[in-house]
Amino acid sequence: MINVTKLYCGVDTASDPLRYGHKHGPGHGAPHATEAAQEHRVPPSASERRPVVVWNITRRCNLHRVHCYTNSNNEHYQGELTTEEGQRLLEDLATFRIPALLMSGGEPLIRPDFFELAQYARSLGLRLTLSTNGTLISEPAAQRIREIGFAYVGISFDGLGRHHDIFRGHLGAFYEAREGLRRLKAAGQKVGLRFTMTRHNIAYLDEIFDFINQEGIDRACFYHLVYSGRGRKLAKDDLTPQDIRQAIDRILQRTDEAVDQGRKLEVLTVDNHADGVYIYLKLLERDPAQAAETLRLLVWNGGGANSSGVGIGNIDWLGNVHPDQFWQDHTIGNVRDEPFSALWTKSGDPILAGLRNRLPLLTGRCGTCRFKFICGGSFRVRALRVHGDPWAPDPACYLSDEEIS
Repeated sequence: MINVTKLYCGVDTASDPLRYGHKHGPGHGAPHATEAAQEHRVPPSASERRPVVVWNITRRCNLHRVHCYTNSNNEHYQGELTTEEGQRLLEDLATFRIPALLMSGGEPLIRPDFFELAQYARSLGLRLTLSTNGTLISEPAAQRIREIGFAYVGISFDGLGRHHDIFRGHLGAFYEAREGLRRLKAAGQKVGLRFTMTRHNIAYLDEIFDFINQEGIDRACFYHLVYSGRGRKLAKDDLTPQDIRQAIDRILQRTDEAVDQGRKLEVLTVDNHADGVYIYLKLLERDPAQAAETLRLLVWNGGGANSSGVGIGNIDWLGNVHPDQFWQDHTIGNVRDEPFSALWTKSGDPILAGLRNRLPLLTGRCGTCRFKFICGGSFRVRALRVHGDPWAPDPACYLSDEEIS
């Protein structure tokens, strides 16, 4: 994740300690209590950190998203971890002292023991976030989410109104997700919007920002497309390099405007770590001092690079462990056989070992790029999908040859 509010605008946000290894500076206010409780876990360097873990607690989903990375449907899937197995997993993650657990799916709220597992995770001291389509968040569910103590809830939107409904394969999905968002806001829960950019919805970027402002949304994550699950079929619908540059420019401008207006909005881009380089190059023209500080933060975070297999890990509904949630065709092991903490610290997996020392393995444009220490070759699974080689160039890099040479 690239924090635009922090790196481009120089404004502290609540998640900075997880990403850039420091506490809030003076004059910016104290972090939320759940984040403050985690500050003692901030490591001296990114390489020493534990991973944020994405746990797909179920594959089942009540919608049919076009670019779903788990290829989920509204059906029962055999072999999912039981409640007891899930609780043992949570105990191991708490002992391993991960900085955060993202509960995802499918649609996590469709799992009958969702609240039971979430409550148990909080009792163990785990920092919880939630990724949901928002359609199942009733008023009681919103209140329960707030009471359990989720630090953040992210709701996915692919556009507004009918456009979102088409992407989600369900008439009324936008209305239901918006109502879920409003119920969470009314309960006092920090909530955010998640938007995956494709050529089919990028024209609505300004409308999305207007919606963010109208609804008082606290956090917005703009995702680049990753070719996994049903998203593999959408590679042809990815943005062109020029489209990406225009989209990032607009995101930077709208974030700047929000900061100037005093909005406490955290804006991030996700899954294309050329964004960090692009922001740095833009800042060199606008504010060299801010550019130097941004570079320092990116370097601390392993360059701000995609942290698959390092700063993020994934456990699927069957208990299989993967380098990240988009790389579910490579399994490191299963938590039914061995705890996540043991699997994650093993050195025998070649992909995991490569991800943790990737720079010497990168080839092509990524291998010769002068900024590879910043972006780390960006998203390795995207290179694998297109080239059949995890160390080949990321096909979604939009930086010019002149910029990287």
